[in-house]
Amino acid sequence: MALVLCTGSDPVLNGTRKLILHEAGHTVVAATDELEVVTACGEYAFSVAVIGQSASRSRKHALASLIRKHCPSALILELFSVYEGRILSDADAWLEISPTSPHELVERVDELARGAAGAASA
Repeated sequence: MALVLCTGSDPVLNGTRKLILHEAGHTVVAATDELEVVTACGEYAFSVAVIGQSASRSRKHALASLIRKHCPSALILELFSVYEGRILSDADAWLEISPTSPHELVERVDELARGAAGAASA
């Protein structure tokens, strides 16, 4: 399965996403601040990076910029709430968070991981 970076402002939500993805067979590293993101990107070649829905608009842009710079192999999945909408126009994929989203999160990460693996082998 995929090596996934989970970022976001809320450590509880990050932990929940990590657990959901881990149970689906992915290896997950959680990062709650910019330094942790840069450190994790220096240690791992992530396939997918998830930016959580609770991050502010400016923080999402900062995280995406760091991920693009330090984790060039990672495809970015932005999670967003219906109230905020998509913020990152350059994300590789988006997922609106809803009560049914745990299985949708796994499905979307699986899709991105398959795309990243295909791009890496090309």
